[in-house]
Amino acid sequence: MSNLLNETKNKPLPLKIAGIGRYLPERVVLSSDLEKKYGLPEGWCEEKQGIRERRWVENETATFMGTEAAKEAVSDAGLTFSDIDLIINASGTPDQLVPDGGPLLQRELGMGKSGIPAVSVNASCLSFLLAIDISAGYLNMGRYKNILIVSSDVTSCSLNYSKPENFTLFGDAAAAAVVTLPEEGEESCIYSTLFKTYGYAADYSAVFGGGTSMYPLREDAKPEDYYLTMDGRELMKVGFNYQPDFVKELWERCKDYCVMEDIDLVIPHQPSRVVLDYLGLIYEEEKIMRTIGRYGNCVAASAPLALYDAIKQRHLSRGDLAVITGSGSGITFGGIVLTY
Repeated sequence: MSNLLNETKNKPLPLKIAGIGRYLPERVVLSSDLEKKYGLPEGWCEEKQGIRERRWVENETATFMGTEAAKEAVSDAGLTFSDIDLIINASGTPDQLVPDGGPLLQRELGMGKSGIPAVSVNASCLSFLLAIDISAGYLNMGRYKNILIVSSDVTSCSLNYSKPENFTLFGDAAAAAVVTLPEEGEESCIYSTLFKTYGYAADYSAVFGGGTSMYPLREDAKPEDYYLTMDGRELMKVGFNYQPDFVKELWERCKDYCVMEDIDLVIPHQPSRVVLDYLGLIYEEEKIMRTIGRYGNCVAASAPLALYDAIKQRHLSRGDLAVITGSGSGITFGGIVLTY
């Protein structure tokens, strides 16, 4: 078994993103309106964060948004829901803790009596990347044929409006993808996948309430426990310390098949303008897909939302070499090098 693992671990793993979909809340929140309402200097959001607007939910739930994105993704793949044999809810902000969002999504899709497995993975902003990695293993083991991955996140309900650098950064959105094995003659595959976690920095981006540690009935519980808290300065330090070596290792793993200079498009999770600018020092700036200006940081939905725009706007075509990359609470770095 160990010899088999050594022979296969660095070989391309077939996987095809067969369909893509998204849902954007109807409510558009302009940065200029937030600046006026909360007394921020004119142009502050775009200067500091590169964000002109974002979407916030009104009556939509994460499950509803994910369902709408899933419908488009399955149709885009030329399939029906009867063709799907696994649903992965890959979101950082579920509607509720129990049950996880997988069964809720399955039910909303009208598949509540299908018996099709519907599970969740939660790696914060990297949930979609982790679901792709998991799906690649399942597909190549022959366990499933068509996997639906859904990332749907609502952060507007947990923002601290006393901290402008926090509440102006985030948006709500959903995106979904159908992944399967490529047909004969198709080149779609994964060359390299890498995740690295530095748990010493876990408190730099967190929601402390809602679990068994800081639960609602504690005598010292307070509403602020359920706000998203971020220490941007410390987060940037972690990124500067580990991102260069992370990128080097990610590409080292696939050096026999492709190199970073061959890249056609970089599809980042959209954490902030500063992080995207930093990526521009590693990759060619014109190859970086930026969507933060229109959507803000949409947590796990950010990466597939950027992927959606890349495909629909023809920045990414079949056979192109791309990297999907990002970072999430934990702190975890993630990256996947693939041929679309």
